[in-house]
Amino acid sequence: MMYLLLLEDDLNLGRALHKLLQRQYRVHWLRTLAAARAHMEQGGYDLVLLDLGLPDGDGVDWLRSLRSAGCQIPVLVISARDRLDDRVRGLDTGADDYLVKPFEPDELLARIRVLLRRKAGTAEPRLTAGSLAFAADTHQVYLNGEEISLPPKEHQILAVLMQSVDKPVSRERLNRQLYGLGEGVDSNTLEVHIHGLRKLLGKDRIETIRGYGYRLVPL
Repeated sequence: MMYLLLLEDDLNLGRALHKLLQRQYRVHWLRTLAAARAHMEQGGYDLVLLDLGLPDGDGVDWLRSLRSAGCQIPVLVISARDRLDDRVRGLDTGADDYLVKPFEPDELLARIRVLLRRKAGTAEPRLTAGSLAFAADTHQVYLNGEEISLPPKEHQILAVLMQSVDKPVSRERLNRQLYGLGEGVDSNTLEVHIHGLRKLLGKDRIETIRGYGYRLVPL
């Protein structure tokens, strides 16, 4: 069984993630960089999930020290820092992936699987739906072979739809992807982002399933 190190200082989120991940992996949950430094010396981890805003330092600095020391363990950053320069800095410092909070649990698990497959040399680089492609490792989107740019929320919605091509995805799941668990969401917000996706990808590519949600049609 794969062994994950979860570095997250928020008590409620840490407990929720620990419970979620324990269903499939061995998980060691720590809340400080000092504890992480001590345990990393013992080795044995297959992947690190790293929050950046920790009580005794910045996770980016710790990540930089890991890479400087030659440590190549896959690192998935999970952070509320959602600005482009924050994401670029994290990836340039050595993160293998960067997931912005709040996130959908299913997407977290999918990204963990991608990193573990890549570590094992069996990565599946692209999800496809007809002329639409989504690079699972870099999160780039291609339409008819050309890369296109999506706003952050539209990108998050597409990531979920691409995992269930030609199958209905519930509004509830998509709202959790956008806003996390237990947060109030305006009833029209999801429709606004779906409309934005249709303008970029084509109005027939996303079908409305009345009373349930949406389906990505492979065209």
